[in-house]
Amino acid sequence: MKVSELSAEEYHPYFKPYIDKVGNDSLLKSLRKGKNKTIKFFKKLPSSKLEYQYEDAKWTPKDILLHLIDSERTFNYRALQVSRAENVNLEGFDENEFVKNANANTRSLKNLLKEYKSVRKSSINFFKNTTENDFLKTGKANNNILSVRAAGFLICGHEIHHKQIITERYL
Repeated sequence: MKVSELSAEEYHPYFKPYIDKVGNDSLLKSLRKGKNKTIKFFKKLPSSKLEYQYEDAKWTPKDILLHLIDSERTFNYRALQVSRAENVNLEGFDENEFVKNANANTRSLKNLLKEYKSVRKSSINFFKNTTENDFLKTGKANNNILSVRAAGFLICGHEIHHKQIITERYL
């Protein structure tokens, strides 16, 4: 399954820029490639930039990495719920509140990357074992339509988006 197979009715238009960043690899290939690229990306960041904010109240790269982890868990949970239950309508989440309460900057990069790898492994296993029929199921998250497969591609595109932001504004 590839991004080109998604229809615009499977996700809210807000997410289109994320989906568009993925390219046309399969979901599993996108998740695996993204994992390797993201680990390399964060390991190459200068240590002086890991807790850097380009403006007051902006997230640090460590905050962003933990935000990626939290968001991936959230998208996985949404995909799980939609694939297993009928008429799903899940609450949204406040990413700013999550970041504020996550304390990413008290953790080492090594520790954050270890958690990232674990979450990505779980994502890959979930989507690898999802049936074609389940990929097509839709539900609602934050009152917006979301298919199981769109949730998977959002993990990938969201990650690319945030790495681009770091490159543009932090380096």
